[in-house]
Amino acid sequence: MEAANKTPWHLWVIGALATLWNAFGANDYTQTQMGNRGYFEMMGFDAATTEAALAFFAGAPAWADAAWALGVWGGLAGSILLLLRSRWAIAGFVASLLGLLGSTLYQTQIEFPPELAEMNSPAMFAVIWAVALLLLWYAWTMRKRGVLR
Repeated sequence: MEAANKTPWHLWVIGALATLWNAFGANDYTQTQMGNRGYFEMMGFDAATTEAALAFFAGAPAWADAAWALGVWGGLAGSILLLLRSRWAIAGFVASLLGLLGSTLYQTQIEFPPELAEMNSPAMFAVIWAVALLLLWYAWTMRKRGVLR
C-alpha cells in the first residue's frame, strides 16, 4: 500500500469525534420530533418551558423540519462514511451544510419565545457552522490525498 493511501491516525480521531458530535444532533432532532418531554426536562427545562419548546417546534414549517433533518442526518452519514474511508463522506457533509443553511435561514427569521431565548445563541450557531465547514474541508483534503476511496 502506498504511503498516500494509508489511513492517518487523525482520521480515526476526527471521524470518531465527528460521529459523536453529529449523533448528539441526530438525537436532539429525534427527541424533539417525538415530543419527548423527558428529554427537555433532562436538559433542565421546567414544565412550562418544556410545553413552550414543544409548541415552538411543532409550529415549525415542514421545510424547516426537513432542513434540520438534512443537516443532522447528513452530518451523521458523513461522519460514518469518513470512518469507512468513503469518498461519499463529502456528499454527506455537503448535505449537512445545505440543511444547516436552511435551518439558519429559518432561525434568523423567527422570534423565539422568551422561555427559549437561550436556544437562539449566535455563539452556538457559529460553533455548529465552524464544525460543519471544517468537517467538509477535512473530508475534501482526505479525498485529495487518496485516503478516501
